[in-house]
Amino acid sequence: MKKTRDLSASLEDYIEAIYHIVNDKHVARSKEIASRLEVSRASVTEALRALARKGLINYAPYEHITMTAKGIMVAKDVIFRHEALKRFFIEVLAIDRTISEEAACRIEHAAPPEVIARMISFTQFMQCCPRGGEDLIKGFANFCQEGKTSTNCEECLSGCRDQSKLPTI
Repeated sequence: MKKTRDLSASLEDYIEAIYHIVNDKHVARSKEIASRLEVSRASVTEALRALARKGLINYAPYEHITMTAKGIMVAKDVIFRHEALKRFFIEVLAIDRTISEEAACRIEHAAPPEVIARMISFTQFMQCCPRGGEDLIKGFANFCQEGKTSTNCEECLSGCRDQSKLPTI
């Protein structure tokens, strides 16, 4: 996962929006981009020029907008970071989907790729570790809602020890 640092957060938002529109409709129009991002058409025009100069989109005034292979790769990277962050917030931190979406939009532009990769690895580890797993993740979500654990620590540890004695398949 390679982070593209030569794009501003704003241009990353544009390339992500263009990708989604092109994915749905095969081409994008500036008015669709403006509507999706809730920005002025003048702002879209400036962003389109910048993205075209970087070789990420094919753009000419009053024409349909398409993406270059490089643009698709950059957009997929932005979307990957966004989705990874959102999943971490929802699945591990038990944060509401709406808040997770908003937070992912803000953080995706600033988080180093190593941080996102580590968050993904942590999520995978938590889901497969016999000391953690889904029970631990659900327990944390419950703790966030209730402000306390559903069992005491000694009882939980005893259950972990009992499970570790089970034969592996």
